[in-house]
Amino acid sequence: MAKEDKLTGKEQFILILCGVIIGFINGFFGGGGGMICVPLLENVLHLNNKYSHATAIAVIFPISFVSAIIYIFSGTLQTIPFVTVGSGVVLGGIIGSYFLKILPSNVVRIIFAIIMLLGGIRLLF
Repeated sequence: MAKEDKLTGKEQFILILCGVIIGFINGFFGGGGGMICVPLLENVLHLNNKYSHATAIAVIFPISFVSAIIYIFSGTLQTIPFVTVGSGVVLGGIIGSYFLKILPSNVVRIIFAIIMLLGGIRLLF
């Protein structure tokens, strides 16, 4: 897809601004940037749902890595949760990427919407 070659200056500015917001949210909260990144990629770049999720993961990974390095050097990262949860995240990421590949886009969209809804409800209570 060569859509990125056809972006207007306004679209490029919006994407850069949203990238800054996504990076801030991911760095500040330790995650959650994908909840903004996926809809952004779908609505601004008009990417397919699966491509949006895969791209969001690829974008969030380096942000998360850099944030983790900063947390390690600032002394705010605890080793045991990092290793145990981190192991689960790697395994879950492998399994999730496999399912993203095989599930239809509409199912991925529904699962994503349910997770966003449950996360929002959980934050309220």
